Amino acid sequence: MTKIFIINGGQKFGHSGGKFNATIAHETVAFFQNNANFEVQTTDINESYNLAEEVAKYVWADVVIYHTPIWWFQLPFGFKKYIDEVFTEGHAKGIYLSDGRSSANPTRNYGTGGMLHGKKYMLTTSWNAPKEAFTLSGEFFNETSVDDGPLFGFHKMNAFTGMTSLESMHFHDVEKNANVPRDIALYKAHLTKLFLN
Repeated sequence: MTKIFIINGGQKFGHSGGKFNATIAHETVAFFQNNANFEVQTTDINESYNLAEEVAKYVWADVVIYHTPIWWFQLPFGFKKYIDEVFTEGHAKGIYLSDGRSSANPTRNYGTGGMLHGKKYMLTTSWNAPKEAFTLSGEFFNETSVDDGPLFGFHKMNAFTGMTSLESMHFHDVEKNANVPRDIALYKAHLTKLFLN
């Protein structure tokens, strides 16, 4: 049985009600709960959480699935706070042991001290920016993908813990041109490809 830990990082703040990411997180839970080969735990960063219990979820999981909007090209501050608190709590308790270096050779092996080796993670993000802002010449992101550009640090953060990445999925233009039924259908196909084929 594959153990799935789903995190809804869709923070409620300002004009954002977090509804899109809550919907995607709900669809993720339903997808895995409808298959007996998966066991699910969840966290919603808008609700109270216990740090030790969150660390235990990372240690328990085979796959961590993150759902987050992108605000000003970064994670929402509530989701970043969650990660800072939980990963700090996880020092020598299952998330990471050290930065991987030794005093004998301090310039080598940085980023190899994670304790989550053998585990995987998947990321979904939602953007106001259209897909073309990342793909077309002369557009804002200079033909740099979400994963290699704004979310490069997020992926390195997870690599630091020892986890490896599954293919991400990014939802674009969700403020001006949202098509939630289409996005859900595409997302279910993405999950099917990664987990059921």
